[in-house]
Amino acid sequence: MLIWRAAHGSIAVALLAAIAHVWRCALTGRRDRWLQVAVVALAAEGTVVGLNGGDCPLGPIGERVGDEVPLFELVLPPRAAKLAVPVLGVVAAVPIAIIAAGRSRDRQLL
Repeated sequence: MLIWRAAHGSIAVALLAAIAHVWRCALTGRRDRWLQVAVVALAAEGTVVGLNGGDCPLGPIGERVGDEVPLFELVLPPRAAKLAVPVLGVVAAVPIAIIAAGRSRDRQLL
């Protein structure tokens, strides 16, 4: 179970880092190769979460390996943990929309 939590936690940390990078790029106007990687990762995660009814898709896998406590409940109260995934989805979508709007505006200026 410890290996599972470490793997699941690593994925969560990577996605949080992707959110932070996308926000950094949205606020500074910076564009780099990691921006595309971050956006693709977040879009894929958002799609899978949406198809899973707003829940982390790794939860059922954790239950199968004997981890009955959802990842975010290790660091947040149960109600906040339940809201973490959808709230983080919105937090990730906002800078992506800012970047997309900026690119559309740049194209109109050409």
